[in-house]
Amino acid sequence: MTLKNQVILITGAGGGLGSTAALALAKEGAHIILLDKSIAKLEAVYDAILAANAPEPIMYPFDLAGANENEYQELADKIAETYGSLQGVLHSAVELSSFTPIALFSTKDWGHTLNVNLNGPFLLTRVLLPVLQKSEHASIVFTSDSSARTAPAYAGAYGVSKIALEGFAKTLAEELESSNKIRVNVLIPGPVDSPLRKRVYPAEDKTKLPTMASLAPAYLYLFDSQSIGITGQTIDARTFHL
Repeated sequence: MTLKNQVILITGAGGGLGSTAALALAKEGAHIILLDKSIAKLEAVYDAILAANAPEPIMYPFDLAGANENEYQELADKIAETYGSLQGVLHSAVELSSFTPIALFSTKDWGHTLNVNLNGPFLLTRVLLPVLQKSEHASIVFTSDSSARTAPAYAGAYGVSKIALEGFAKTLAEELESSNKIRVNVLIPGPVDSPLRKRVYPAEDKTKLPTMASLAPAYLYLFDSQSIGITGQTIDARTFHL
């Protein structure tokens, strides 16, 4: 069990990719902190992890867009109090309601999308840095999107947030590189047969897409000892090979 005694927090843990990562990492012995605003989805992932005879995770209902700075800090303080240190953070929460022309994008939807996809990861990372720095080695992984990076028409706030998130990850990696303790990387899952993909591309033939479980090797690599020393990189799951 390569991740035994490692504590890893996952945002959007009730979603397709978040739950896939949670189960894969838990099976390798990691203690997972499941973060999601949906209690029902958290409970489903919790049950799946227990059914796999993996370490019991912790459910932490949390709204990235609605929480204030004090609530973010309270989360970090509770992790520090409970575990003492943190070995990993996976930013898997995502907001993508639809593909919309800029001219029709409402201010409310624009702000909400940026809060979930960009501002939330910034706030969470900032408050968790002191807890991560207590570990000998720790990993922060941001989830991006290959199509959004090209700034296609109608990608809207989702596309803008992913471009900015990659910039944030690169800046953070540069700032933390000298300490040689916290590595920061970006994962591009590529098109997979996920609930989000089904909703956004309803007419697509999903039988031709990789399963969500196919991402497990990439998640394991980014959080286990194999990736120590690898930072500031963008890992594309479609071309990933150990």
